[in-house]
Amino acid sequence: MAAAMQRNVPMLRDEFLSVVQANDRDQLLKTIVDFTHQLGFETVSAAVVVDHFGDAPDTAWIDNTPAAYRESFEDLGNRRRDPVLRHCKQSSAPILWNQDTYAAVGLGEKWEFQAGFGYGTGVALALHLPAGRHFVMGVDRDQALPGDRNEVTRLVAELQLFAACAQEPVFRLLASELPEPEVSALTLRELESLHWTMEGKTAWEPGNILGISEQTAARHVNNATQKLGCVNKVQAVVRALRRGLIQ
Repeated sequence: MAAAMQRNVPMLRDEFLSVVQANDRDQLLKTIVDFTHQLGFETVSAAVVVDHFGDAPDTAWIDNTPAAYRESFEDLGNRRRDPVLRHCKQSSAPILWNQDTYAAVGLGEKWEFQAGFGYGTGVALALHLPAGRHFVMGVDRDQALPGDRNEVTRLVAELQLFAACAQEPVFRLLASELPEPEVSALTLRELESLHWTMEGKTAWEPGNILGISEQTAARHVNNATQKLGCVNKVQAVVRALRRGLIQ
């Protein structure tokens, strides 16, 4: 019976298992690049993005961008107007892109420039995760995508599975590269409200404990969440704990 159960457990292929087990940045990059080449693409970029309430998100990248294209790749203005990244920001659906993608939004010259470095076509996708976290991954090459729809479907499916395996180690290994946001000083009431939130109390309970209304207690938690640059009160409690603001 045990042997039969083991045969029914799906096993990760070596390239997927390798990225899951990556324990440093160099090993992670190697496994991502090796997979990209096996998939038939030359370059790859993967990014972790963490949203902050009312402020710009923090981003960390891992990639094998050619040195000659590095400056343009890292230019924030280019990233903001890039139609592929704009799609990934708004959707979880993969995007198959080529020259037409850029020409359709009046960025034909941008495509002409990047194509000179091997960025002629590609596939990109985003995983939108809880607590304002996002994982974006794209593979690129200078050749057109296959004309066979089944082959394109296979490429996209492979990339989706690999991205699902890669997002945890990428977040884990790149987390130290994400800056901690500046935090405005929390008031005593905001800290107390966060503490009771950590204890699992709902808004009316801290209100009773602190001698304030339920609405006021909820406002204190919301203010603390915004000051800590978080998207919800659970993330705010975790960040406050990590910084030693509550215990």
